[in-house]
Amino acid sequence: MTSKERAALRAQANTIDTTLMVGKGGVSETLVAEAEKLLDIHELVKGRVLETAMMTPREVCDALCEATGAEGIQVVGSKFVIWRKSEKVEQEKKKAEKKASSPKKVSGNYNPVKAGITRRKQQAKERRKQQKEYFHEAAVKAAIERRKQQEG
Repeated sequence: MTSKERAALRAQANTIDTTLMVGKGGVSETLVAEAEKLLDIHELVKGRVLETAMMTPREVCDALCEATGAEGIQVVGSKFVIWRKSEKVEQEKKKAEKKASSPKKVSGNYNPVKAGITRRKQQAKERRKQQKEYFHEAAVKAAIERRKQQEG
């Protein structure tokens, strides 16, 4: 992993919440299983080593990385960040990219103000057309009723 990739992951880790807590039990099988689950779901996991733990955050980070096949991204104070590529997250990113690329392309001289005005004019035109159809139908019904009354 390059330093730029590591820096980008550190930047992402700033905004995420701490989801993995290491207590006096240390790095147990349940903690490794929880880390595996979190890595599969999120790729990037932030953890915290409580004061009652008999291990340093660096030791915990290294042990978890070895057990899960992840990479240690950062250890600061009592917190650590690990990362492992997840196929599930990659598939979700590809789906999001497809959805993002599907909107129509915008030319170089796109004016959002003019586009908004054009859209509002089109909506007003549609409203007028619907009103015209509604009142035309109402007038036809009224004419039919008058004719029925005159004949009857």
